[in-house]
Amino acid sequence: MEASDLSQALRLSISTFVRATRAQADALPASRSETLRELARSGPQPMAALAAGRGVSHQTVSRMVGELEQLGLVTRAPNPTDARGFLIAISPHGQAALDADQQARHHRISAAITTALTPSERQTLAQLPGLLDRLTEAMTG
Repeated sequence: MEASDLSQALRLSISTFVRATRAQADALPASRSETLRELARSGPQPMAALAAGRGVSHQTVSRMVGELEQLGLVTRAPNPTDARGFLIAISPHGQAALDADQQARHHRISAAITTALTPSERQTLAQLPGLLDRLTEAMTG
């Protein structure tokens, strides 16, 4: 298979896999889990930094933070370096929801690997994470 054909097949397969995993295992909507993941990964941050980290507008993240705050998934505290601003942080309840979402995804994928793939196919699949990491490095490094 040519590199361009493999590229297209891989992109489509990965996209379909991610969508199927989210549809079957995620309890949180994608926009909420992405915001919580960013806060868990990067720590408390101002709204503008959170928007930049997510690659969305300030208005979008402001609306999302309002929803997450109402659900008790994030907290808002005064920013010690900017008296006009706030720091948004994932709350313990938000971390628990994010952990549960990730566990559900993990279990769903693990069950599919166990039931759908032969031992030989599992060995082949075991090479994929390393290969994808190398491709990521080649594209970003």
